[in-house]
Amino acid sequence: MVSFADRAAAPAHVLVRVLDRESVLLNLETERYFGLDETGTRMWELVTGLPSIDAAYQELLAEFDVEPELLHANFTELLSRLVDNGLLQVLPADVGTAPAI
Repeated sequence: MVSFADRAAAPAHVLVRVLDRESVLLNLETERYFGLDETGTRMWELVTGLPSIDAAYQELLAEFDVEPELLHANFTELLSRLVDNGLLQVLPADVGTAPAI
């Protein structure tokens, strides 16, 4: 299960190409791929670019006119499918971050 407190990143073995606000994600190890529409691509951009999955969710709530419960369910389903297919990795929020001095 995906925890919104965690963060997400694209694994090194995943190739991402965006064209006209849609994207294709290719797992180079398994040769499995996903095509994402404009909304899915925006979800991908935010979840891999912000410090937590929750930050991406909050930004999506601000950008789209959608019920929070519906967005939460759809976002969780997409992330789970991507993780299951090796196209996204979920890490604890503090892993890979620089320690505070």
